[in-house]
Amino acid sequence: MTVNRLLPDQDAKDLIELTSEIADKELARRVDEHERAETYPEGLFATLGAAGLLGLPYPEEFGGGGQPYEVYLQVIEELAMRWAAVAVATSVHTLACFPVAAYGTPEQRDRWLPDMLAGRLIGGYSLSEPQAGSDAAALTCKAERVETGYRITGNKAWITHGGIADFYALFARTGEGSRGISCFLAPGAADGLTFGRPEGKMGLHAVPTTSAHWDGAILDADRLVGEEGQGLQIAFSALDSGRLGIAACATGLAQAALDEAVSYARERHTFGKKIIDHEGVGFMLADMAAGVDSARATYLDAARRRDAGLPYSRQASVAKLVATDLAMQVATDAVQVFGGYGYTREFRVERYMREAKIMQIFEGTNQIQRLVISRHLAK
Repeated sequence: MTVNRLLPDQDAKDLIELTSEIADKELARRVDEHERAETYPEGLFATLGAAGLLGLPYPEEFGGGGQPYEVYLQVIEELAMRWAAVAVATSVHTLACFPVAAYGTPEQRDRWLPDMLAGRLIGGYSLSEPQAGSDAAALTCKAERVETGYRITGNKAWITHGGIADFYALFARTGEGSRGISCFLAPGAADGLTFGRPEGKMGLHAVPTTSAHWDGAILDADRLVGEEGQGLQIAFSALDSGRLGIAACATGLAQAALDEAVSYARERHTFGKKIIDHEGVGFMLADMAAGVDSARATYLDAARRRDAGLPYSRQASVAKLVATDLAMQVATDAVQVFGGYGYTREFRVERYMREAKIMQIFEGTNQIQRLVISRHLAK
């Protein structure tokens, strides 16, 4: 699982090497057990935080790694090559830190960011609702002003790390229309906050995804991030970065599926030769490899634009669309290379195929990505 990467400097190379070592030691050895048993890997995110891997793209002054997105995303990809659920949760944590880092007051940043970026506080992102997924402006969860802050009432859905996270980037309605949504840094435990049972998902079993029910919980006034009514602006600016995180996760998953398929094709013999030497299989593997390389190049292009301060929203949607569709195709082809064995749980490729599907859905479905891209083209 070694990828020949073009990295900007020696520090980045050292970081990728460190990530690879941790991923082999802490993730690769545990993933099968926890995914099959659907159990949460207690202590793993603390380990990642202690290694400095949970705050990489944020400023060093707040305890972050000060890394460009070009490097951070390749760290995410390395994690995803070993354990997709952990990589996705790491990306979501990074996304959940964004509102305070980008829109918080100096006091909010000083108070919360150091623990968030060091992984002492693990975050979740709470935007979606049962009736408001891709259409974020349709959310109905309310935040009503009270004497000490805001009363939160309503339901949220599809929360990665739901019920386990220490804080949530929560989006709730404080007024009417698309400009009536605000962002809050909500604590993971509050009177009046309860969580549903973990969803029975097709994949990513080791990290729970839940709904949340807010029954009049009170948030202090200093939990408001940014201005009232600025919530959708915060959410959408964060989602551009989040889409790049998912593109990196998808690329890592696809790389893992390719590696498994190549390894099997080198060992399996039919008609007197390795199946990789049959053109039907060899050409399939070649297409898979070309796709993985293309997905990586696409997300890195968007990341470099972000790092340079250039517009990258369209490129982020392209990267998410290309990488996640590619991951689904590569994982499906990996199962095909394994033949009947690929359809059994004895080999990881069947899990990769299940895990790839969700990546075409969250952080904006791929139909939404096409809508975003087409609107940019129409300008």
